[in-house]
Amino acid sequence: MFRFEDPAVLALLPVLPALFLLRFWRGGRSASIRYSRVSQARMAGSLEAVLVRYGPSALRFLALAAFIVALARPQTGISAENVLTEGIDIVLVLDVSSSMLAEDLEPNRIEAAKTVAADFVAGRRNDRLGLVAFAGQAFTQAPLTFDYSAVQQLVAAVEVGMIEDGTAVGMGLATAVKRLEASRADSKVVVLLTDGRSNRGEIGPVTAAQMAQALGVRVYTIGAGSQGTARVPVRDPMGGTRYANMRVDIDEPTLREVAESTGGRYFRATDTESLAAIYEEIDQLERTEIEIENYTQFGEEFPLPLGLGFLLLMTEVVLAQTLLRKLP
Repeated sequence: MFRFEDPAVLALLPVLPALFLLRFWRGGRSASIRYSRVSQARMAGSLEAVLVRYGPSALRFLALAAFIVALARPQTGISAENVLTEGIDIVLVLDVSSSMLAEDLEPNRIEAAKTVAADFVAGRRNDRLGLVAFAGQAFTQAPLTFDYSAVQQLVAAVEVGMIEDGTAVGMGLATAVKRLEASRADSKVVVLLTDGRSNRGEIGPVTAAQMAQALGVRVYTIGAGSQGTARVPVRDPMGGTRYANMRVDIDEPTLREVAESTGGRYFRATDTESLAAIYEEIDQLERTEIEIENYTQFGEEFPLPLGLGFLLLMTEVVLAQTLLRKLP
């Protein structure tokens, strides 16, 4: 941003052209010779003669214009904002077991989950976000951070096969809760997506939910998968890929118990559109009013026109006493 602290001073600028014309009108009636060498008189009427005659005065008036601009105090400013209230700490938990390759969601469960999770991250503001991936074990893919682009990149990097196979729902939730243990946010949330039932891990889903409840963490659970069976790619003994129909087996009673015991909700996503709608609903449920203080910090820029004015004035003085000195 740019402004003048005292813009009224700029009203003096239009006066300068009038003074400039008056100066030359009076100067034209003078009998003095305005050349430092008599030989220059032969150049009278030429462009060079005009520059020699009027140059010093022009420099003087330009210096005055620069001084007026400096007196108006030009300033440049940078706008910023202070966030006066804290946002929400949210950890996304994604199942990356082999069953997430089922194609009942387009193009498959894991890619659909990654797409809507990345969109969810992009839509947040002033909230810290983290990411946990789990299959047979669980690990933190991204700690809580405000770097949304980094979280989106890490969501995109999640793949089936990056962890030993299995479905350790409890470990995934416990890992997320552990990340929120030191959080000072008023609202702490876990969004957990899975397509199966827990069959691995030292901590069960209900036990992990009790941990979340004790720490004030609200858990939203999502069961991803259509009703009945789903088409899943499997490797055949020859190293190729074939497709098999697998029964969709989501432990909805446990996921519902986990969510409701912590004050959250359970959702079922049977296709990509419903999964996107679920994340949008959670996005609206987990909103907090953010109090923001906007301000602009201005810096003084008057030294630049002031220095330019002095430079022009000194140039005029030097030329008037040397090359452009008047003869008496």
